[in-house]
Amino acid sequence: MTPTTLSSAALFSPATLNALADALVEQGWFVGQNVIDAKLCHTLHHELEQLAHHNGLSEAGIGRGNAHHLRKDIRGDAIRWLNRESDAQRHYLAGMAELQQTLNQALFLGLFEYEAHFAHYPAGAFYQRHVDSFRGRANRVVSTVGYLNPEWPADGGGEMVIYHPEDPEREVARVVPEAGTFACFLSETVPHEVLPTRTARASIAGWFRRNASLGGILDPAR
Repeated sequence: MTPTTLSSAALFSPATLNALADALVEQGWFVGQNVIDAKLCHTLHHELEQLAHHNGLSEAGIGRGNAHHLRKDIRGDAIRWLNRESDAQRHYLAGMAELQQTLNQALFLGLFEYEAHFAHYPAGAFYQRHVDSFRGRANRVVSTVGYLNPEWPADGGGEMVIYHPEDPEREVARVVPEAGTFACFLSETVPHEVLPTRTARASIAGWFRRNASLGGILDPAR
């Protein structure tokens, strides 16, 4: 199946942007269905499938810099960082830039950068419960996940479970990885996990960052 022509429309509607900002303030997380345009999801999904088929992905690890290492018992996806090499990537990242502007204007978060990667979970893969930012060093402030799989089967597994910020044992949402669904949450305070998937699972994970460089030491994006 080949990619379809992309719409030039904005990624997010004004109503979605407002609802997302309100949800971050009220509960620390947002989940919306049919947020991302179906044609864009189709094109990005095709791009990720081609990368997976042609060994264009890298095994994901945990930690950053010298502390980065592979742990299949914790995380089993393979990734490719978005680099604007396709129209679909540029369209998605333009939408994230619009979201960044909205969050800065509405919530005064001081977000200055966005990074994102494709995430491909083969059958059986999972990601244990974690948070996306180091305590006291909120380099990653807001996390995003855009889902790309069309017609996700009811028994497909692979849901993202979101836990309560103040009670990490309490489940507050379970997100089915269906194309068009978009999730957003506070990186430092919202625990989450990816349950084992029974079929290949495709998404884009991303993070809005503040400049957390201290004492002339550069805080790396990855």
